[in-house]
Amino acid sequence: MTNKNTIGIDVARVRQDFPALQQEVNGHPLVYLDNAATTQKPLAVIEAEAAYYRRNNANVHRAIHTLGERATAAYEAARSRVARFIGAGDPAGVVFTRNATEAINLVAYAWGLHRLKPGDEIVTTEMEHHSNFLPWQQISRLTGATVRVVGITESGELDMEAFRAALGDRTRLVAITHLSNVLGTINPVAEITRLAHDRGALVLVDAAQSVPHMPLSVTEIGCDFLAFSGHKMYGPMGIGVLWARPELLSDMPPFLFGGEMISEVTLAESTWADVPWKFEAGTPNVAGAIGLAAAMDYVDAIGRDAVAAWEAALAQYATETIGSVPGVTVFGPRQARGALVTFVMEGVHPHDLSTFLDQKGIAIRAGHHCAQPLHACLGIGASARASFAVYNTKQEIDALAEALVQAKEFFDRVVGRAL
Repeated sequence: MTNKNTIGIDVARVRQDFPALQQEVNGHPLVYLDNAATTQKPLAVIEAEAAYYRRNNANVHRAIHTLGERATAAYEAARSRVARFIGAGDPAGVVFTRNATEAINLVAYAWGLHRLKPGDEIVTTEMEHHSNFLPWQQISRLTGATVRVVGITESGELDMEAFRAALGDRTRLVAITHLSNVLGTINPVAEITRLAHDRGALVLVDAAQSVPHMPLSVTEIGCDFLAFSGHKMYGPMGIGVLWARPELLSDMPPFLFGGEMISEVTLAESTWADVPWKFEAGTPNVAGAIGLAAAMDYVDAIGRDAVAAWEAALAQYATETIGSVPGVTVFGPRQARGALVTFVMEGVHPHDLSTFLDQKGIAIRAGHHCAQPLHACLGIGASARASFAVYNTKQEIDALAEALVQAKEFFDRVVGRAL
């Protein structure tokens, strides 16, 4: 089977780079459609991490020996690689974290806790992942600030009229997802940033779902903070990134305290290292940073424009194909969406549906996807989600659609017998 197309990606060849895809699950070839939760890892990433542990394993920054110098050079090269990948000029704006959740919490507690006061406002949206909602909910309780939540339209897009109305003289921060992990909605973050800056507010972009799937430049967006995870873009688990304007980081106090993040420590007081190191307390995930850099090299070798075009084609095909299955309702925009499709099947709980599909080797996600307020807005408790990566194919979407038809028939029979 070949999947090379006019976009120029030989998908069959790409799939060979991912060992996890070369297996059967419950007697069927694995159809992995849970990429919004985490992507599989190519050999290039696995080998980059392994090479570090085989030859260069040492703690960074402190050791005056060859292995320590190699590890430090590789770790800092990874920081520069991240800066280039997201269009940031200065690597000093790149802070390594465990994941996007920690990156957003860093901003909440190192910036929000010390800058917000009663009457200040944080503007966010109904479509946020819990990771970009709960920190602001908690910080508002600690500071007396108010969280204002902007709704969505019937088509699943951000209500821009309501967003403009939510901005005011007391708006201090806009915290918004670039790409909804439920609806697939791609928010106009550059326009949102411009509107927020016109009001004197800062902007934090949750890019966990966008960085892996489309070209992105923090310079072009103009945002002040941007967060994402490595594991959703073919990189290792346990490594994430906060990018921020270096001058903002310089004015923010540390989030964690201990080794690595200090300049000088005495019994009376301490001073902190320069940015970004003052936010990286303790031994960092050196192997994870190296693996993340390798993942970025891998994506760029394919071509980010080509990846985005292929995944957009998959999303459009899936929206139409899955949406045509009897009893299935698809949520979110029908056009120009991210690489995922969220849906429900009439009379079948998403968990039961996911279990049925797993028996056929098809992996999807079921639940509220860490977006309970959005599900409440949609009037559902849970949903099923199929999400795509560069290695997925239209044939896999066909297999999903066929299995959904079978699932509908199966559960209708079960319910009929129960009645």
